[in-house]
Amino acid sequence: MAKVGIVMGSDSDMPVMAKAADILDQLGVSYEMNIISAHREPEEFFEYAKSAEEKGYKVIIAGAGMAAHLPGMCAAIFPMPVIGIPMHTTSLGGRDSLYSIVQMPTGIPVATVAINGGANAGILAAKILATSDPELLQKLKDYKDSLKDAVVAKDKKLQDVGYKNY
Repeated sequence: MAKVGIVMGSDSDMPVMAKAADILDQLGVSYEMNIISAHREPEEFFEYAKSAEEKGYKVIIAGAGMAAHLPGMCAAIFPMPVIGIPMHTTSLGGRDSLYSIVQMPTGIPVATVAINGGANAGILAAKILATSDPELLQKLKDYKDSLKDAVVAKDKKLQDVGYKNY
């Protein structure tokens, strides 16, 4: 049973949403990914959001651009955490998406990551799940250690070869 629902309004969002899926794969977290437009297929969207709890989702990651209604509408219907990923847009650079997601009314919160922040959305979903899953918590600690190791390795290379040869 999937623990995380990943939903986007368009396949143009796939490169960003795939980053969330990649992190969840790396951490062994099950998910289902769907393309559903809140504006173009409202009945299908409502069914998705209403049935998410029954399907076993504990978190929904929703990506959206421009008006960015998908994350907020998920949060209005789904009783558990929703993480919004604002998509970069050509007209306003994603600020329109960001503002739409973070400016939710009282009582309908949406956790929000950076514009195009798919990887962080996956990590945040895993952190939410890890509050009741010690094995996943350890995987997150190991992941964090790997980030540190990568920085240490880059610094060692810099010290060994100098910035001109880096």
